[in-house]
Amino acid sequence: MTHELKNIIRAYKLAKEKKQKTVLATVVALEGSSYRRPGVRMLIREDGKMIGAVSGGCVEKEIFRQAHTVFNDDVPKMMIYDGRYRLGCEGILYILIEPFAPSTSFIEAFELTIKHREQFTIRSSYIKKEGSHAALASFFVFGKNRIGLRPKVVPSDDFPVFEQQMNPCFKLIIIGAEHDAVQLCSFASLMGWEVTIVASAAEEKNINDFPGADLFLSEEPEMLSLDTIDEQTAIVLMTHSYVRDLKYLLAIRESKPVYLGLLGPAKRREKLLNEFIEHYPEVVDTFFDAIHGPAGLDIGAETAQEIALAILSEILSVTRGKEAIMLKNKLGRIHT
Repeated sequence: MTHELKNIIRAYKLAKEKKQKTVLATVVALEGSSYRRPGVRMLIREDGKMIGAVSGGCVEKEIFRQAHTVFNDDVPKMMIYDGRYRLGCEGILYILIEPFAPSTSFIEAFELTIKHREQFTIRSSYIKKEGSHAALASFFVFGKNRIGLRPKVVPSDDFPVFEQQMNPCFKLIIIGAEHDAVQLCSFASLMGWEVTIVASAAEEKNINDFPGADLFLSEEPEMLSLDTIDEQTAIVLMTHSYVRDLKYLLAIRESKPVYLGLLGPAKRREKLLNEFIEHYPEVVDTFFDAIHGPAGLDIGAETAQEIALAILSEILSVTRGKEAIMLKNKLGRIHT
């Protein structure tokens, strides 16, 4: 969800340039089931343009209608949307709609936090009753600094608080520059992931060859930096060169990605890992725990686009701690 906030901040800055007022809608509580969970947000401009979504589309129209009073009087309000008779989700959404006018200090703190890949917290006060409530507000906590979304508003202890811990944006490092790497980059960026491409100088590629990429590194294995690899990072090794794959694998041996995918069949994986151990016998066992090769779920993928979908699905399955099954075979609720 952090990537959605990045889009909201970006959209707010553009709206401010156009002198358009904005409000923020946040799902702060839910009874039953819904298309999305509490903590999802969307930005609404006074001209009707919406950035983000809190459901599949039906709720957004009602949010815009109810946001008119917030645009007019700058007073937050609670909206209750009962989808039991209108949606297939059969849930009741409690939505906080509030003026969105962050200060320069807020924007600077948010962008610095994103750049340094730090966690932050959002606290939104709410009440399960429709109507305007001037004391309702959202506050972002960056380290020891608490900053509200609008000036001169102080936290109130009179209301329950929805608190959300926000992690850094998920990052995918793709080592390789062939056609399938381009497809994987494109799909991952659509999911809101920050994508870094690592390619040898011999590839003669640049960031313009990878739509959606945030960073392009033309670095040989021995020059590759591990500073940006953290527990919110997945790596897919797909250079299509056995020797190059081995060199890059040795280069990242001290890193701790949450997922490390190897392209190619199991026989190639075994040969690669055996030779890796010969070069680096002191490797810790936990390094192998993150390795997934052949990368991807078995969904019958054939094309580069389908393979990208299979790899991204496996990464999601691993990072969310879920065993991939058909939802029709799952007992109970989809979301816990």
